[in-house]
Amino acid sequence: MPVRSSNILISAAAFVLLIAGMQAAATLLVPFLLAAFIAIICLPMLSWLTARHIPAGLAVFIITLVIVLIGLLLAAFVGSSLSDISQNLPLYQQRLKLLTAESLHWLSAMGINISSQSMLEALDPSAAMGMAGKLLSGLGNALANTFLIVLTVIFLLIEATAIPHKWAVMGEDAPSAHSFKAFVDSVSSYFSIKTWISLATGVFITIWLAVIGVDYPLLWGLVAFLFNFVPNIGSIIAAVPAVLLALVQLGGGDALLAGLGYVIANVVMGNVIEPKFMGRGVGLSTLVVFLSLVFWGWILGPVGMLLSVPLTMIVKLGLESKPETQWLAILLGPDVSPNKMTSA
Repeated sequence: MPVRSSNILISAAAFVLLIAGMQAAATLLVPFLLAAFIAIICLPMLSWLTARHIPAGLAVFIITLVIVLIGLLLAAFVGSSLSDISQNLPLYQQRLKLLTAESLHWLSAMGINISSQSMLEALDPSAAMGMAGKLLSGLGNALANTFLIVLTVIFLLIEATAIPHKWAVMGEDAPSAHSFKAFVDSVSSYFSIKTWISLATGVFITIWLAVIGVDYPLLWGLVAFLFNFVPNIGSIIAAVPAVLLALVQLGGGDALLAGLGYVIANVVMGNVIEPKFMGRGVGLSTLVVFLSLVFWGWILGPVGMLLSVPLTMIVKLGLESKPETQWLAILLGPDVSPNKMTSA
């Protein structure tokens, strides 16, 4: 019993040191994690190109060119949109003061007295839009090391093309590739499903807000696309600045319509389409997904929120590889009926 207790204490101490080290090295760790997951996303495209007898070097060059072009377009678009918002922010604040005065007058007529200062603080457009800008700025800070990220992606893709040959050369001495293949397949499946669902959500939000007449619909569609990768609360955070802008710019009726668009997108995508496909893509329970969002966001910042599910999947797959820790992997996974376990 004392031996087991000492092992638990040693494991707990090692875990604390590991987390502290990761948090201290977050500025260096985040770009490499982004590069690793970008490379994993690009693996299906790399396989598709090489299967059509395109040389591996040329395939990597094509993928790298696509990544750089997409990054430059997004950086230019987001930078110009955020610059316009910062210039128009005083106008939005002035309109918000007028709307607040009208609301307070109506509430006082109903016998409800609320401080104007507290209401202005609650409906501060700069603070609300900062919620969306925090993730964009965090992602932008990580992408500031663009050269390092792109270079790492190139080397990872080149190494991915060489791994099968190395395994063949090692022969019987080669380690089992089952865990690595399971990880790559799980992460690729998750990102492919989530990317298409997020893209559909962003397109729908862009069209919906453009029809209503809200400013910067493309920006809010991009925000909805990115925040849809953040489990559970991402869609709610993405809706706040756009709905508040609709309230300040167009009025209460159009703000309700804007909010209705987000509700429709979340109900259809989050409760109908995503559970239908994501059950095969992510083997994690809902509680673990939410806790991983908080945990990795605390360690790595906004980028950690985006990568929370894949990072937790790495931990789960590592636990599955050892018999003594498989029970932890089962606890991290979704609900499994006894019939499925016995049949498996």
